[in-house]
Amino acid sequence: MPRVIRQAAVLAIRDGQLCMVTSRNGRRWVIPKGQIERHQTDAEAAQAEAWEEAGIMGSVGPEALGTFEYSKNGNNHHVVVFPMYVTIEREKWPECHFRDREWVKIEEALLRIEEPELRNIVMRSAELGHPPTSSAEVETVAEPYGGI
Repeated sequence: MPRVIRQAAVLAIRDGQLCMVTSRNGRRWVIPKGQIERHQTDAEAAQAEAWEEAGIMGSVGPEALGTFEYSKNGNNHHVVVFPMYVTIEREKWPECHFRDREWVKIEEALLRIEEPELRNIVMRSAELGHPPTSSAEVETVAEPYGGI
């Protein structure tokens, strides 16, 4: 019987664009997400993944926008998605050497996303204006952070 792996993700939208990163193998575009560790809340895990995979930091909304599921390597993954209000974007981050980050228009993001439930979450969030960010509020930082 397949194992269910719990994950958390962030949906970071600003100026009508969604932050996407390449998967570890570089073949797909995804949103920052990863496994929830025992010591983390779902929101804490989402925030940690945003930093590790995309080099973005900020506040994560207390309420999830929704969930989606996918299968990989014979396991089922259940992902809870949180809105992220991005305040800092770093040029270097823990996984920057094997992940690309790109801010793409919502229409383009919807074409890249393979999971129908995640597409629905993105569409609903974009229509509602969640999370409410603009690029004027984001600080881009060139120097390394956290020993990177």
